[in-house]
Amino acid sequence: MKENTSNSFAGNRRLFNKILPIIVAVCAALLIFSCKTRKQLISARPVADSTVKVKTIDLKAERLNAIRAAQTNFNTFSGRASTQLNLNGNKNNVTLNLRLQNGKKIWASVTAIAGIEVARALVTPDSIFLINRLQSVYFKKPFSYINKLAGKQVNFKTLESLFIGNAVPELLNNSASLQTIGDTVTVSGVTDSLVYKLILGPGMRAVQTNISNQSESQSLQVTNNAVVQAVNHVMPTQIDIKTLVNGKKIQVNLHYTKFDFDQPLEFPFSIPASYDEIP
Repeated sequence: MKENTSNSFAGNRRLFNKILPIIVAVCAALLIFSCKTRKQLISARPVADSTVKVKTIDLKAERLNAIRAAQTNFNTFSGRASTQLNLNGNKNNVTLNLRLQNGKKIWASVTAIAGIEVARALVTPDSIFLINRLQSVYFKKPFSYINKLAGKQVNFKTLESLFIGNAVPELLNNSASLQTIGDTVTVSGVTDSLVYKLILGPGMRAVQTNISNQSESQSLQVTNNAVVQAVNHVMPTQIDIKTLVNGKKIQVNLHYTKFDFDQPLEFPFSIPASYDEIP
């Protein structure tokens, strides 16, 4: 019996070591794309030199505002998702518990075999904290730790959009091209070295997001499926994320089995005094 328990903990320990780079890589991919898009937004300003152009810009602005208004707005979010992590073909199944406070906190607890908590994370706009329960260690860095991978600017809202199935805000900019066919709206464009395409379905909800940087062999694809209505909120219950970062193919499949909006939440996070810090 002891041998089986030991093997389980050893497996979970290996699993934790795989979860950390996956979390960092997914965040890095999102932030690489968001920061470069944001940089373009600052410099790209439409020039209205004719009545026709003014009307065109106003029409596009109206459509972009309508898309923004259709995204899920919330104060707090909590969800539980059965999650499969696939790193270069190496698959692991975990349960991800998420809690979000809009614009302020992303809290996550990862459990694996027999409901054992493998890791707990807290991300704020300026800090990253991660606890490894199995090895009694912790990791804390300023948000600039991700900046080293992603660039000087970061966008906390991008991560929130990912977890609740919203359109990435930076893609809804005045330099984008919009095409409507039936209930489908496609937002596409090229910003800096990035090529992006956002596909919106009925209700102007994000169905698929594709962003790529061919010069750096980086890509991100997010697919949202099984959209449900929950009181006054709409969101997908299946979110599939595929990234290529630093030569690593990473796939994260989230299947929400439970979620709720705008309920009072706690974000418990404390580092035991006996834990050692990972430098």
